[in-house]
Formats: sequence, C-alpha cells, structure tokens
Amino acid sequence: MKSLNRRSFLKAASLGVAALAVPRALSAALGTGGRKPNIIYIMADDLGYGDLSCFGQKKFQTPHLDRMAAEGVKFTDYYSGSTVCAPTRCVLMTGMHTGHSYVRGNRGVKPEGQAPMPADILTVPRMLKKAGYVTGMFGKWGLGAPGSASDPARHFDEFYGYNCQSQAHTYYPGHLWHNDKKVPLDGKTYSADLIAEQALKFIRANKNRPFFAYLPFTIPHASMHVPEDSAAPFRKKFPQFEDKVGRYSGPTVKNPIAAFAGMVTRMDGHIGKLMALLKELGIDDNTIVTFTSDNGPHREGGHDPGFFDSNGPLRGLKRDLYEGGIRVPFISRWPGKIKPGSTCDYPCAMWDVMPTCAELAGIDPPDGIDGISYLPALLGHMDKQTKHKFLYWAFYERGGKQAIRMGHFKGVRNNVVRDPDSTLELYDLRTDIGEATDIADKHPEVVRQLDELMKSAYTRSPLWSFKPKPKARK
Repeated sequence: MKSLNRRSFLKAASLGVAALAVPRALSAALGTGGRKPNIIYIMADDLGYGDLSCFGQKKFQTPHLDRMAAEGVKFTDYYSGSTVCAPTRCVLMTGMHTGHSYVRGNRGVKPEGQAPMPADILTVPRMLKKAGYVTGMFGKWGLGAPGSASDPARHFDEFYGYNCQSQAHTYYPGHLWHNDKKVPLDGKTYSADLIAEQALKFIRANKNRPFFAYLPFTIPHASMHVPEDSAAPFRKKFPQFEDKVGRYSGPTVKNPIAAFAGMVTRMDGHIGKLMALLKELGIDDNTIVTFTSDNGPHREGGHDPGFFDSNGPLRGLKRDLYEGGIRVPFISRWPGKIKPGSTCDYPCAMWDVMPTCAELAGIDPPDGIDGISYLPALLGHMDKQTKHKFLYWAFYERGGKQAIRMGHFKGVRNNVVRDPDSTLELYDLRTDIGEATDIADKHPEVVRQLDELMKSAYTRSPLWSFKPKPKARK
C-alpha cells in the first residue's frame, strides 16, 4: 500500500486558487434573481437512521423535520463520512473519504480540543469564501484545538459553540467559544439553545448576502441532558424508566429514555424556528437547507437505541461499518428547485458535500478530492447525475475496519490490524438492507473486485494506518 507523506497531504488539500477561479454554468440551480443561493447544512450528532418520524420513528414525533421532508427530498442511501465524530467532520469539510483524509480518528489534545489539520488545508468554508460567501459555524468543531493551526475561527467568518468534542459530552458546560474568545457560562445554561440562537442571529445579520451556515448541532450526543420542559411529556409517556439513570459527563440523568426523546424533539423545535426565520426574512426560496447526522446511534449515557429502534432496519451502531453505523437520515429542501415530497435512492456520502457546495456557488470544485456533486440528484435530474464507482470507509479503532459499497453490493472487513486480508463479508443491499446474510461464497468475483478497490482506496497516512501498534519494551 502506498505511503502518503505530509507533503503530499498538503499538496492535495492546500488552497487551490486556480481550481476555484473558473466558474461553472449553473443555470438550473441559480438563486432568485441570479443571486447565489444560501446554503445551510445541519448535522445532528449520533442521530440514527430511524430517529426521525419521517424515517420511521414511532416513540415520538419530529413535526418540523417531517414538514421539511414533505416540502423537499429524502435520500434513503446517504452516508456519513465515518462512524465517529472527528473523521466524519474532516471528510465533510475536505471532500476526501477516510482512505485519504487527514483526520481519520478521534485524537484529543490537552487541555482542550482535538489534534489540528494542516494550517493551509482547503475546507468548504474557505472554498466558499473565495466565491463571495460569508461563512458561519454553530455547534461542535473537533478538528483543531483553540489557537491551533485549524482553530475554527481560521476557517469561518463566525464560530460559536464547542471547540472540543469531549467537552460536548455535557450540555451544561463552563464555557463555549465565540470565534477565538472563550465565553464563560454558569454551568446551568443549556448549550444547545445558545448555539441555535446564535445561528439564527447569523442568518438574520447576513440575509442580504450569500451565506453558508454549517450547524453541527450536538443533540443527541451523550450525555442525555435536556431541560425539564422537554423531558416532562416523555416522563409521563415512559414512566417505566423512572428508576433508570444515565451518566456520561455532567449531572446524572433520571429516565434517560425520556431525556433522549426530549432532546430530539427540542432540536426539531430549533429547526422549526430556523425555517420560520427564512420565511420571515424573505429568503426561503433562495436557501437550500439540508439535515443529516454524523454517524449512527450511540448507546451511551443511558440511551437505549433498541427501545427507540434508532437504527431502523439497519445492522450496527456507532463505531460499526455496517449500515447502521454509517447510513444516516438525509433531508434537503429548496422551494421551487427541489420537488416536494420526493425520495431519492442515489448512494452518496459526505465527501460529496464539498463539490455540491461548489456547484451551488457556481465554481469548480478543487482537484484531487473524492467527492462528486449530488446537485443533479437533489433537483431530480438523475439522467445528469455522475455516479460513484464505489464508496469507501476505513475505521482505525477496534481492531481496524473497512467497508465498501459498489452498486447494490456492500463489503465489510473487520480485524484489519490483525489480518489485512481477513474475511471480506458481502451483502446485497437490494434484498438484505439489514446485512443478515453473508453471500461472499456465492459471488467470488465480486469479492475479488471489492478487495482490489479497497486496496486502491486506502492510502497509509503518517498518523493513521492499520499497522499494529508496537509493543512497549519491558
């Protein structure tokens, strides 16, 4: 397997002015009056494929997201960048899957934050700023500690939220960040409300110019914290769990089952306020809003994904590369452009966000990325949609895992650190979305092809590889 050194990373991911300089013809997707469309990308944290009522949730309702789906499109085969937080965010920001991306796992640094990306790495907000967009991020970053080479304030015009994903395990923190300034809090204020309010302020302040708002909300990331006014209705609905407690970080939670339902419905309310604001400001028709999740559902802090059927018909949870760990809900709405109430089964992933944003902005995407714009699919023009030969994921923890999707075939390989050529499981997602029946023995040629594609997709990095860690000397 080829080695990719730091110089190659920087060359592949650095700011490519030439790549951004050539505008693309985009007559079908231009905003009202020729103005570039506003782009809002909302990403929940650890929300499962079955955690919205428009995707099958029965224990509670998400009316605002349901309405968004009714007025837009649902993608049934949309995938996260990874099965945990930081690598998903890097994939989303840089357009490269976890065989090529700079960040491929969670690496914390002291006293706060995660290890940084290179200082000159090209990200979606940096690309869109070149195209005349004002950019804002409101939520959880996880890609560079405060003051580091990739502090979020170095990428976005405005940032408000958590720099560190570890600190985002409590919704009652002692501080958040506004740009590069620490905002002290009393430890009693619900952070998700503050983050949503700041996002609305950003949209209101920039209503007269093209904006990109990235909203990586922390709900329903553990812990299961929510104000009582959101939990109370579900305490009545699920009284059998009143003796159950959950704790991950911060205060202990009584009846975390009720808390989880309260968290998701509270986030749904935040999105309802956002949609109402777009109409109030008269920019609804010129704004494309997307909602998704960063990976599959967790089972931490007292959350019970089995009770809620959080992964729906899918196998696996967060940290798995089966469908339940990486296939996520996806809704996109753009009045007058996206057909209301439509559904699309085009397989695509978060590394496609960068080129999709580039096409929306009327610019060419950077060279050397893995993504393909899915704008034609959003607009219902599947005859014009370029398709992936395959989709690929690598997870470097828990023994090492790889997954690949080629058409309707899905390959999964576990225990890669111990054996890079370990058994490759094969599933037919047309008839077995739950990946219950391994059919590798019936399709040896497909297995061989997927194995070769896996090897071509994985490039060893200076930081992430499937090599076993050296044993400590005695």
